[in-house]
Amino acid sequence: MSTFRIGTRGSLLAKWQAEFVRRQVFQSTGVEGEIVIIKTSGDKLAHTSLSEIGGQGIFVKELEEALVDNSIDVAVHSVKDIPTKTPPGLSFPAILRREDIRDCLVSNNGANLAGLREGARVGTGSLRRRAQLLHLRPDLDIRDLRGNVDTRLRKVESGEYDAIMLAKAGLDRLGATHRITEVFAPDVFLPAVGQGAIGVQCRADDSDTSNAVEKLDDPETRSAIIAERSLLSTLEGGCQVPLGAWARLERDELVLEACVCSVDGTQYIRQRATAAPAQARPLGERMGRLLIEAGAQSILQEVSRQRG
Repeated sequence: MSTFRIGTRGSLLAKWQAEFVRRQVFQSTGVEGEIVIIKTSGDKLAHTSLSEIGGQGIFVKELEEALVDNSIDVAVHSVKDIPTKTPPGLSFPAILRREDIRDCLVSNNGANLAGLREGARVGTGSLRRRAQLLHLRPDLDIRDLRGNVDTRLRKVESGEYDAIMLAKAGLDRLGATHRITEVFAPDVFLPAVGQGAIGVQCRADDSDTSNAVEKLDDPETRSAIIAERSLLSTLEGGCQVPLGAWARLERDELVLEACVCSVDGTQYIRQRATAAPAQARPLGERMGRLLIEAGAQSILQEVSRQRG
């Protein structure tokens, strides 16, 4: 293999991630990569609420189709965008070492969450963030927010929103860490499944590309991601479920914390469980059962009803 084609969305962050993968593969194998921009459903419907268009796979589907029809050799995704079910014949030879998993606040006047005025307009496209924000500050006016990171930052800068919620890893990657007003510790605000991680997808029968890419795989991150995605699958959810989860290794033990929160923030269920790293998938399944036993099922059913 002398070169390979890397499919990515066209946002600044997506292109940064694809370029990062290209450089890493070149450094480890000497094989050059060519970046191919592909517009996804999520990009085409940039002004439609994620809850209206469903969320599941909207930033991934066209990239996977390009892999299947051999238009590209590799697709680079934010793991949090990947549905729990992926097409047959595709695999993930690499989950890169995870960056910061935390959520953060960017406000237009430097105020942290506690310092925002009563009824402040806070933008987010995520049900999970909406629910956890209202759990902490039920007075806030949470408004839908779509667009790339740079678009979102402009919207808060212009005063359209008093503050917005974003993933810290994205701002770090784009050199915009200085825009952050407050970073939320996981014990206050649990992130999305897969947040901060990059996944590299290939055709399962393309051994040359898979062998080149798998050198980037981080086993510790992979175990954490398997546990979190197993939980998501157990709850039969997509990215529009008010679920927060964070798995990590602590003293050779895999720890998984997760919460389900009602959309209005009034109900909040949180659990913690541990297992050996080799038991990542069963750990996620067990966490799903723990949350359901604690009352999460009624919250998820209500979210499903609201979405129609």
